[in-house]
Amino acid sequence: MAKSILPRKSINFLEKYLNNAAPTGYEWDGQKLWMEYLKPYVDEFITDTYGTAVAVINPKAKYKVVIEGHADEISWYVNYVSDNGLIYVVRNGGSDHQIAPSKIVNIHTKNGIVKGVFGWPAIHTRSKAKEEPPKPENIFIDIGANDKKQVEKMGVHVGCVITYPDEFHILNKNKFVCRALDNRMGGFMIAEVARLLHENGDKLSFGLYITNSVQEEIGLRGAQMIAERIQPNVAIVTDVTHDTTTPMIDKKKAGLAKIGDGPVVAYAPAVQQKLRDLITETAEEKKIPFQRAALSRATGTDTDAFAYSGMGVASALISLPLRYMHTTVEMVHRDDVENVIKLIYESLLKIKAGETFSYFD
Repeated sequence: MAKSILPRKSINFLEKYLNNAAPTGYEWDGQKLWMEYLKPYVDEFITDTYGTAVAVINPKAKYKVVIEGHADEISWYVNYVSDNGLIYVVRNGGSDHQIAPSKIVNIHTKNGIVKGVFGWPAIHTRSKAKEEPPKPENIFIDIGANDKKQVEKMGVHVGCVITYPDEFHILNKNKFVCRALDNRMGGFMIAEVARLLHENGDKLSFGLYITNSVQEEIGLRGAQMIAERIQPNVAIVTDVTHDTTTPMIDKKKAGLAKIGDGPVVAYAPAVQQKLRDLITETAEEKKIPFQRAALSRATGTDTDAFAYSGMGVASALISLPLRYMHTTVEMVHRDDVENVIKLIYESLLKIKAGETFSYFD
């Protein structure tokens, strides 16, 4: 068995980072945790007005390489409060309405967290002949209030953001399970790359911009903004992708990817071929297991935002296979997490300022 590259301090940070709520538009508390962890390993930080955080190594270097994940998690907004004090919601990102009934929620107010539950009619009361499924229009939250006025007294109003409180745990010693693995695992993995570079005493001949973007879940918005600010030469993005071996996924349409079988390297128009080849050749040379995925038109990740920014940026996507995306029980394999970290780390060591960058032109 290969030696783990994740010490206890890294797992402790991961747990703390995941358990903190960071919904789209409200990522700042999570970003502060992330920057505090990275402080010993980098030279400086950049933040923008919407909360994207960038840790920089060699900020004065001519050439710039980004490694990137996104910090935000899906959530709900309070959309309407009924006269009898029930709360109806609208999505903030791709929240799954089908998993909502019977889930406990945290409603974030300026006075702190208000607890609630997504209620649902008992099975005894529902029509067997014409059972209504949960839909965004009919799911509701009960916070124990008697009426609308009491809801308002509790500090809950239209626009309050709602998250699930489900916390990090490990199944069978090697499966990480939590809400928001999409994509705070990305922020964690790029932070671990910075830790390895520092602890191994590696010297880079370019500036490394370790970027934790906001607002990916609503259209790659944070990456669009920070790409214009950094103007990198190269971007290696990490996000999650579906484990297609789970039930009800058609592998003929979705392709084959499985947790435990390694990082997934994307083939797509936004992925620059020479950079992708550098990554796959690195994986083969260093005996890092990996999988491949073909993505039509767009990757649907921050890779697209970086690739098409400015005059074009050589970009690649390394994905972490994940089960049960956009639920509260997202699952990844520890080995895949470590191998994504290794693949990004080793790929960076192969990039040489000047020589390699002209190769990407």
